[in-house]
Amino acid sequence: MEPFSQADIFEAAVKIMLSVDKCITIHFTDGSIAIRFPTTRKLAEYLEVPHYYILPYFAMMEKDGLITRVERVGISTTLKGTLKLIKKMATEYREQTEELLGSELFTELQKRIELVDS
Repeated sequence: MEPFSQADIFEAAVKIMLSVDKCITIHFTDGSIAIRFPTTRKLAEYLEVPHYYILPYFAMMEKDGLITRVERVGISTTLKGTLKLIKKMATEYREQTEELLGSELFTELQKRIELVDS
């Protein structure tokens, strides 16, 4: 089994949100925007690997400031992770993202993230 990269995990997360769940949960908080990340079990199932195989990648992404994990709450992107996720959606999955969110909402979300990040 070849190791994954963070890009592989983010790619799988986007595909799960857009194609499997057809749901993107966005949290607007004071000074940040977070997106609920698929669970480790769901990612493992999607990538067809054992659950324990995914856990170190989440630890690395958390250490790199891309996600936060809160027990019994779930996994969400940090602002840095949200930027990475939205960039991937905009560059590689724009059509599918706009089908789900609508082009106006997606454009406004991108503008809002740029404002929060500045």
